[in-house]
Formats: sequence, structure tokens, C-alpha cells
Amino acid sequence: MENRKDIPTRARFALAGMLLAACPLLMLLFSHLDTRPFPAYRHFSKAWLTLLSTITGWVPFALWDILLLAFAVVAVVVLVWRLVHRQRVLPWLSVVSLVLALTAFAAVAGWALNHYAPPLAQDLGLEVREYAVEELSDATAFYLYEAARRAPEVPRDEEGTLIKQDVYELGRIAGTSYAALGERHEVFAHGSSAPVKALLLWGEPLLYSGYVGMFWAPTGEATVAYNCADADIPFAMCHEAAHRLGLASEEEANFAAYLACAASDDVRFSYAGAYNAFVYCFNKLYEASPDAAVELLNTAAASELGEGVRLVWADHRATYEHYQAYESCFEEVGDAVNEHYLQSFGETSGVRSYGLVVDYLIAWQQTQ
Repeated sequence: MENRKDIPTRARFALAGMLLAACPLLMLLFSHLDTRPFPAYRHFSKAWLTLLSTITGWVPFALWDILLLAFAVVAVVVLVWRLVHRQRVLPWLSVVSLVLALTAFAAVAGWALNHYAPPLAQDLGLEVREYAVEELSDATAFYLYEAARRAPEVPRDEEGTLIKQDVYELGRIAGTSYAALGERHEVFAHGSSAPVKALLLWGEPLLYSGYVGMFWAPTGEATVAYNCADADIPFAMCHEAAHRLGLASEEEANFAAYLACAASDDVRFSYAGAYNAFVYCFNKLYEASPDAAVELLNTAAASELGEGVRLVWADHRATYEHYQAYESCFEEVGDAVNEHYLQSFGETSGVRSYGLVVDYLIAWQQTQ
């Protein structure tokens, strides 16, 4: 006769198994249906994430940041207690498995299937193609001058260094940063406007892994590391807020972040958008033609916006030095994990998809 105490344990294992099995099945289904489930799935995803972010938005810090550590501590303590008191471990394991399975299913079913959505360029009417070096150079100059015009207006100290801003204020602005875009493009409409939150516990480990922010789909929270570089933080916040709108692709979230920053009437955001767009384009230009990149900088520095250009480059240098302090072996681990995750959803270029935002930026610049 079956022990009645085993029934809940087996039920939890069975449910966890079904939830975990459902994740790859949903991925397989959406990959074969191409874009046919959209935009219905994206509407569902936005509504679900809005509900979650409304529930979790009552606290100013990231709940998942705390809950993840609390779950790990409780799980270890309970396991040790059961071992010390010679109690069965299977019931404990079934609960842990079920919690992890629910988390994975919520992430996949509620958000990650947006990886199979049509390209953002299609929603915006952009024609993205391969570009000549001259076109890349033109786009790089365009975003450099955009940043240089705003650079002197951003809060700085007497030495011209960016002043650390209130991350909670920036988070509130970033949370509503897509409102104006949503009036023009349906893809940005009807999403959550909850603040983007700072990571208090996992922010530093995240920076050591080579990343500045994370969207945690099971709680609907867009989060960034508290110690993100000053020139990056508004852009990084808008990037994570874009994920909350169902833009799962990294390149598209980056481009959406630029659009949100550019549409902002807050100079800290408009500067961060132009600055990051310039950095993305300049890095690609330098890879393609170092001489053209150096010549562009020299020409810009000698222009009437020369002081702004020097501030932009100083911010670039300060940002590089800021992240240099976080370089470690964990960055390779972070890249490997993220690349495997992206490839599992069909982004075959892996972490290199971060650089593909340049194609969007060139296409956008050519429409201006």
C-alpha cells in the first residue's frame, strides 16, 4: 500500500516535471509557428507583466533581488535541519523543484516567447540592411554631435565629471519613458510604467559577470545595478524597461532604449541615449576602419561643438575605467550563460547580437 505521506511529494514532483516539460514544448511550438501568435501573445505578455509589476512595484527595491537570496538561505537551512534530524530529503527536494519549475515556466510562458516575435524594424517601418563604412561613419558622426550638443547640459562637477544622480528618481522616469513612443507605435503601447529598480544585493555580482541590468520576468521587475556607470544608467534603465514591453531581443531592447531616451525631455536621458548610440557606432567603426574613426574624432573635436565632443570622450573614458574595475573570470561565465540562453531562443548570433543594434541606429539616422 502506498504511503499517504508520499502522495504530496509525488504530486509536487509530477507538477514540476510537467511545468519544466512545457517550457521547451512552448518554445518548439512558437519557433514553428513563426510570428503567427503575435501580436496576441505580446498583448497577453504585456498585460501579465503589468499585473506583476503593479504587485511588486509597492517596494522601491527589486523584490527578486531579496527573494532569490531568501529562498536559497531557507532551502539550505531546511535541508540541514532535515539531515540533522534524520528526516526524509525527498519532500524538501520536491518543494524546491516545484518552486524552480514554477519560476522557469512563468519566465518562459509569460515573457521569453517574445524572442519569436517579428523584428522591431517591421513594427517601426525601418529597412535594415548591410551598410558601407561611409554610412557607418555618417551615423557615428550624427550620434556624436547629438551627444556633444547635450553633454554640457548634463549635471557635472567643476572638473566636468558627471555627477551621480538619484537612481530612484531616474528609475521613476525610465518607467514612464515609453509613454510618448506608445502614442506613435503600438509596439511600445499598453505596457507597465512601474519604476525601474536598483539591485541592492545582486548588482555587484552582475557587474562582475559583465552585465549592468536584468529583467526578471517572474516578478515583472526591470532592474539595474546600483553602481552602473553614470553615463550608462538612464540608457540601461530604458533597456530593461523595453524588455518589460515584450522586446526580448537584446539588440532591439538597446535600440528601443535609444528611442525612449531620445524622446525624453530630461537631458540626462536624451544625452545617455545619444552617448550610447555613439559608443555602439564608434566601436563598430573602429573595428571596420581605425583611420576613419580617428579622423572622425579629430574633425569633431575641431568643430564648434569641440567642447561637447571632449566631454563625450571623457565620459567614454570614465565609463571604460569604471567597468575595468569589474573585469574578472566571471565575465566569461556570464557571457557563456547568456549566449547559451539567447541561442536557445533562436538568436544564433549569441552575445554578438548586442552589436547588431548598430544596423538599427544607421537605419534610423538615415530617416532623420
